[in-house]
Amino acid sequence: MNKKALNWTIAGTLFIILFGAFLHFAFELSGEFTPLALIAAVNESTWEHLKLAFWPAVIFSLLELKFLSKAVNNFALAKAVSFYVMPIAIIVMFYGYTLVMEDSFIADILIFMISVVIGQIVNYKLLTAKKFPESWRRYTLIALVAIVLMFSLFTYFAPRFFLFQDPISGGYGIIQ
Repeated sequence: MNKKALNWTIAGTLFIILFGAFLHFAFELSGEFTPLALIAAVNESTWEHLKLAFWPAVIFSLLELKFLSKAVNNFALAKAVSFYVMPIAIIVMFYGYTLVMEDSFIADILIFMISVVIGQIVNYKLLTAKKFPESWRRYTLIALVAIVLMFSLFTYFAPRFFLFQDPISGGYGIIQ
């Protein structure tokens, strides 16, 4: 067990959950400051809720880059995979449970927390696994760039797809 990686993983889990919870309300509290829409939820769509796990994970990863990356294996790969795992887990659990029961605020919060924990477990497992071949770096970089671009653009230019639709207003992205 890599104790340093474990400690950073636990700290990251707490940071993502707490900062993600704050980001749920940050856009509204800021007076709808448009640049903040990049990382904060701007409506109640599923997509906007995915940002609440993604951006805190990215921000925490920048800290880890400085203090942890040299002590572990597969840093970029671990981050890329965890950045994809958390939103996928949220989507699967949210739409899975809403198929059989009514949407529940408590269930939504638990799903967010469980998804972060799953993403962080995957992150830890990859950080402490044997070093992956260097050839994987290219694919990791492509995966990282793709997900950052998606999360950077889709609030401002939301596709007309159910994940992006606010169930309250029926709008997409930043709703005026």
